[in-house]
Amino acid sequence: MRDFSNHATNRAPDRDVKITDIETAVVEGNFEWNLVKVHTDAGVTGIGESYRGGTVTDLMEYMKRFLVGENPFDPERIFRRIVQDMSGHGGTTGKVVTAASGVEIACWDIMGKVLGVPVYQLLGGKYRDAVRIYCDCHAGEAFETEDGYVAHHDEDAYRPEAYAEEATRVADMGFTALKFDLDMEMDNHPDPYNGRVSNRAVQRKVDIVAAVREAIGDDIDLAFDIHWDYSLDSAKRVARKLEPYDLMWLEDVVPPENMDAQREVARATSIPLATGENRFRVHEFKDLLYDFGVDIVTPDPSTCGGLAESKAIANRAEENYIAFSPHNVCSPIGTMACVHLGACIPNFDVLEYHALEVDWWDDLHTSDPLIEDGYIEVPERPGLGIELDEDVVEEHLLEGESGFS
Repeated sequence: MRDFSNHATNRAPDRDVKITDIETAVVEGNFEWNLVKVHTDAGVTGIGESYRGGTVTDLMEYMKRFLVGENPFDPERIFRRIVQDMSGHGGTTGKVVTAASGVEIACWDIMGKVLGVPVYQLLGGKYRDAVRIYCDCHAGEAFETEDGYVAHHDEDAYRPEAYAEEATRVADMGFTALKFDLDMEMDNHPDPYNGRVSNRAVQRKVDIVAAVREAIGDDIDLAFDIHWDYSLDSAKRVARKLEPYDLMWLEDVVPPENMDAQREVARATSIPLATGENRFRVHEFKDLLYDFGVDIVTPDPSTCGGLAESKAIANRAEENYIAFSPHNVCSPIGTMACVHLGACIPNFDVLEYHALEVDWWDDLHTSDPLIEDGYIEVPERPGLGIELDEDVVEEHLLEGESGFS
């Protein structure tokens, strides 16, 4: 094993490092967390994470056939090679880009560890010492009918009071920004396909938003997500009805395929709109940013291409004075990668935390709890500054997964 302790002397560390193996593990949290280890001949291992979903780790395993022997100090070139070499597998978008994102993050971790510097330093240096977190919250209760069927489509299961109570609880934990889902199974009842929302369903949403805003006051930032469920006219109606409540943003108002529809909603409301989590690589954000279809762009670094690609998106957003707030449903590994990214981006706003209900989330790593009073401190340790607790990984492996060796 090479000795990299010489970075404390006048000699620069050896940068002729080669990838020797790639390992994967899928941890079952509130989502499936696709973790990856990239091993090197220097005895240094990088960790990364890709967005949830099946086949991602299989694609990472496939990449070994052409990534072994590559230098992890070239993360942007490695990402491009993956896209090019797997273009016949749909490599320019989708699951291949998602898998490549985790490998790219692990390469940055390796580089930081070898050079003895945190990843944010490699990305250009930091604008802030801590990253503000918004907590994704959940309310509304399923109930069991007389015949034993668990139902979600009754409006009594989504009481505004339940949302208000949860918002108060989470705000009392120190979070200064919250988000709730606002789409519901009964929105389009009895026709779940046309995307149109009834007056009653719109009013139910207004009641929920009003209750939450009244409970937490105006000092807490508040966002809602409607998950691309609505037709253009319904999206406009919902947005207009929510304008009096001073929202941080309304997220994913229409399906993502039609940029013209997204822009139409943006022109029709004063509420800031957010979207971007299901777009891949910087190219898919071009119209969204330059045609001003969005006020806050929300790419997911663990799916859109990794840290460098996310920074390229953020740079284009900055050209248009658009804020950058990454989507994040990751374990502490992907979350810490986003923290480094948020540190080095001037137009960064807030980072999502989506694991409040996972009481062992912080057990997955060996450091102290990451979130304190609604912020995560930017680490000064080399690389991502976080390491996995292998025993906890093993304990929570997805059924059928073998984990790391």
